[in-house]
Amino acid sequence: MSLTYEVVDGGRLDRVLANLAEGFSRTRLKTLIEGGYVRVDDAVISDPARKLVAGARLTLDAPPLEDSSIDGQDIPLDIVFEDAHLLIVNKPPGLVTHPAPGHHDGTLVNALIRHCGDSLSGIGGVRRPGIVHRLDKDTSGLLVVAKSDAAHQGLADAFADHGRTGSLVREYLALAWNDFPGRAGRIEGAIGRHRIHRERMAVVKEEHGRHAVTHWRIETPLGLAALVRLTLETGRTHQIRVHLAHIGHPLLGDAAYGGGFKTKANRLNEAAKDALVALNRQALHAARLGFDHPVTGEPLDFERPPPKDFMRLLSALQEERTESGLP
Repeated sequence: MSLTYEVVDGGRLDRVLANLAEGFSRTRLKTLIEGGYVRVDDAVISDPARKLVAGARLTLDAPPLEDSSIDGQDIPLDIVFEDAHLLIVNKPPGLVTHPAPGHHDGTLVNALIRHCGDSLSGIGGVRRPGIVHRLDKDTSGLLVVAKSDAAHQGLADAFADHGRTGSLVREYLALAWNDFPGRAGRIEGAIGRHRIHRERMAVVKEEHGRHAVTHWRIETPLGLAALVRLTLETGRTHQIRVHLAHIGHPLLGDAAYGGGFKTKANRLNEAAKDALVALNRQALHAARLGFDHPVTGEPLDFERPPPKDFMRLLSALQEERTESGLP
């Protein structure tokens, strides 16, 4: 594909081209420049910082898109929204987001490659979905995926900003062990690798981890537990799970970060115990996702309730609270 543009205002090659070439991310364009795919007045220029003057003619010879090395698989998807640039899916618990060691297939990405087919316009020159954020395997809820380079760049910028200056909103619902200090609060603590259990994360000294902030609000007190709504200022690995465990209120069902609460679990009535055993995962759901469309600018805002296993446990906890006579 060969595209030609006339330079109206001078400046750095990479910046001028980014303003002219719609549908390409800045990262992709830099790669194409350095790879010799850009000509200025018929001379190949591979320096992204080369200064251009008004009136110059730019030619972009973009190579054909490569097919992804990841196989598409017929895995059911709960699609909430889809257009030419992005797709929002309500991920079920148990589904891994992206292929990784131990999970080479059967992932959300395998399902998306099968579902999207040729509608994927290429991320970095490859027909693949752009993953800008992930949910743990056993966390359910809303997740956005880019289908085009332009959407991928815009979404990556939004998630890197974490809604501090932009439109991004992410809210989670969780069932956590109760006795929270008040109705709402803020947890701040750097997150890094646990010094002994390297497969886990932990709150660590700032110099040993990455800054992280989580806001929580009690939606419904449930006696021994509580339904909690959480929002993120940052997006660190296992952030909600680690932060809640750090303040002594881990998620129900969280074997990695809440293992010390088995005695409290034994105090639940039989219905709640059975529902917790049936859950067999952390009680965490990405309930709301909102942002401005990275290409059209349209405000998007979606909410989805937790899945049945979460709701069964919530209902059992509510009934136990009523039976115990708590207000």
